[in-house]
Amino acid sequence: MTPTVPPVMSDTLIVLTLALLLVAPLAIAGVALINAGLGRSRSAAQALLGNLAIVAVTAIVFAIVGAAFAGCLSASSSHSFHLAGKSWNWLGAGPLFLSGMSSSTVQSQLMLLFEFLAVALAAMLPWGSGADRWRLAAGCASAAVIAAVVFPLAAHWIWNGGWLAQLGVNFALGAGFLDAGGAGAVHVLGGISAMAVIWIAGPRRGKFPKEGFSTAMPGHNAAYVLFGCFVSLVGWLAWNMAGAILWLNAPLASLPLNAVNTILCASTALAATYSVTHIRFGKPDASLCANGWMAGLVASSACAALVSPAASLFIGIVAGVATPLLVEVFELALSIDDPSGAISVHAVAGLWGLFAAGLFASQRGQLIAQMIGIATLLGIFLPLVYLLFWLLNRFVPFRVDPDGERIGMDLHELGGGAYPEFVIHRDESYR
Repeated sequence: MTPTVPPVMSDTLIVLTLALLLVAPLAIAGVALINAGLGRSRSAAQALLGNLAIVAVTAIVFAIVGAAFAGCLSASSSHSFHLAGKSWNWLGAGPLFLSGMSSSTVQSQLMLLFEFLAVALAAMLPWGSGADRWRLAAGCASAAVIAAVVFPLAAHWIWNGGWLAQLGVNFALGAGFLDAGGAGAVHVLGGISAMAVIWIAGPRRGKFPKEGFSTAMPGHNAAYVLFGCFVSLVGWLAWNMAGAILWLNAPLASLPLNAVNTILCASTALAATYSVTHIRFGKPDASLCANGWMAGLVASSACAALVSPAASLFIGIVAGVATPLLVEVFELALSIDDPSGAISVHAVAGLWGLFAAGLFASQRGQLIAQMIGIATLLGIFLPLVYLLFWLLNRFVPFRVDPDGERIGMDLHELGGGAYPEFVIHRDESYR
């Protein structure tokens, strides 16, 4: 499947794609539940409100300015420069405020809807990593930055005819950089944004004592987390199929295979994480198993439309084995406090999925194209996001004050807790 200029979509494909995109937000809902469940009980309401607010902020900002830079409504209008005899398309030049949307093609409007959902999910991922100490105002401000600058740039390069998508045409590298389900544009981008937040905000109070050990701060509600995994599966199936139709021109006959590969990636990842945690701890760990399941879904975002079921089994196993080990390495060896595991689950699993898409591709040069895309995400977007967030932190401080962290984000920012009838913490643990 080659993401060339797409043919006119049939009415059947239009209706199917719209239906899939209306189901895809379940992936966002699932991630929101996981973010809330993996945080502390005294921050649960703030966590869920933050996820909802981030969706709202990204929708508004992306509509005003981000969609213009992404260029999905005006693929023929963009900013380019010529170098070494090649045209390098680097930024969209669409209208602000979605002007002229009604006159664009139905396919372009569906692509726009896909990107509305994608930017919301990308901006939600760092929110989970900053749980229990990241201010709501700062989370919304960072979402605005992602929606206005970071995501539109990635979306244009990867999906809307940018230079990464043109690697196949310009340099005969397979079909160009392929990322139908957003493993790179959504999950790697969200994961590296989470890393920037963690670096800037620092760990939760008491997480890493002076003695050098890591204090266990388990998520407060495993039921939220595991139910979020079920909800996410439904959304992911719709998301991956819609992405394949829009960005790879996938025919109807290929969609069942896409869905099967998505399920296989998640299932084998869960089985692998279950085995690893059972061997290491004597019993399986519920939250890590949930992370393994999500890592499999993330990896499938890059390759479900491109690989065989046998390859999907292997891709899921690698994601499931790597996830719990990386969570431990990041926390114990690198002192990274990532409550939701976004770096391991979304950034690393997304990178693995992108690599696997090239590894198992039939087109010559596809692996090189994927590696160029991976290098771009790490070499350009990681420092860009960190710089923008570092500057933003000067104007909208990320970290809540110590007293707010002690009493919980719910009471400090919302004036009431998610569980008012229960005692949810003891002050002695913060002395």
